[in-house]
Amino acid sequence: MADRRIISADSHFVEPPTMWAERVDVGFRDRAPYVAQGYKGRPGEWFMCENIQPVQVGGFFGSGKSSEELPEHLKRGFEVAPKSVWDPAERLKEQERDGVSSEALYTSMGMLLFGLDDAALRAECFRAFNDWAAEYCSAYPQRLAGLGAITLEDIPAGVAELQRIAKKGLRGALIWGSPPEDHLYSSAEYDPFWAAAQDMNMPLSLHILTGRAGNRFSRRKVLFGYMRLPQEIQLTIADMITGGVFERFPRLKIVSAENDVSWIPHFMYRIDHAYDRLRHIEGLTLPLLPSEYMRRNVWATFQFETSTVDFTRQSYSADRMMWSSDYPHTDSPWPRSREFISETFKNIPAGDTAKITSGNAAALYGLA
Repeated sequence: MADRRIISADSHFVEPPTMWAERVDVGFRDRAPYVAQGYKGRPGEWFMCENIQPVQVGGFFGSGKSSEELPEHLKRGFEVAPKSVWDPAERLKEQERDGVSSEALYTSMGMLLFGLDDAALRAECFRAFNDWAAEYCSAYPQRLAGLGAITLEDIPAGVAELQRIAKKGLRGALIWGSPPEDHLYSSAEYDPFWAAAQDMNMPLSLHILTGRAGNRFSRRKVLFGYMRLPQEIQLTIADMITGGVFERFPRLKIVSAENDVSWIPHFMYRIDHAYDRLRHIEGLTLPLLPSEYMRRNVWATFQFETSTVDFTRQSYSADRMMWSSDYPHTDSPWPRSREFISETFKNIPAGDTAKITSGNAAALYGLA
């Protein structure tokens, strides 16, 4: 493992706390996301904006902390954040400490903004983030692959923003992991956006915590909320498959990000079984099996899974799985990613290990 290239397919920026107030259009400045000290008598720094549920920022840079340390760590704020929050050169040092060559970088706090009720404010926040992310990555484009964020109430505007961020050097974009219930992705209204992403070869990511309904974590029900997260993405993918999105746009690339991969074999079995037994009830006919669209059009990231990785590889595809560190979030194995990978992949063929830990992400995001 010492000389093997490793790429994280899902790591994160942590936006500086004043970034939005400094970058959104002047008409939105008084409504921009911000970080506040304390919330309802609870300590720490909290990310806040209008109707979204406030979140302690310490979790965005909780990597390297034990589970016992996390409650106290969450009481801290940006004073304990890594230097890479402000300086991309420091990010390279963090990669080197972890033995990682490159990272695909998603927003942190911006994930929560998918739940904003005001679509115009959301679009402006995403525009500001996209500009900042492109600038952050521009000095090290083969080490830092930035991914933007796009909202889709206005499809022509979404297409224009996808084109704009591609020109700025971003390598893909987050969209709602779970769209509005009355505007599912199988609807033809999204087809111009899928066509643009396909033609531009821009992967689109369905990441946890990006549903239109917003973050519904409860302090008293953290584990329940955590278990619900992948289900939203599974339903979105099922809708896209059975709604014919991947049949209409065969080169569309969707990334299931931070939703784990162990569920995929059962998902493929169940959706194929449902198609076999129930498709005539709704008059559904697809040229391929649902599982074949899954293998062709969907890439999936994981970080902590171990014993189930090989089973998923054999039943899904080593060509569509991508390891990720999730750095600097709480779920990251940083700075012991190489140690984790060595143990997890010790019985997996070297060729497939190389695909999952670097090759697939390099091909997807154009990392030489």
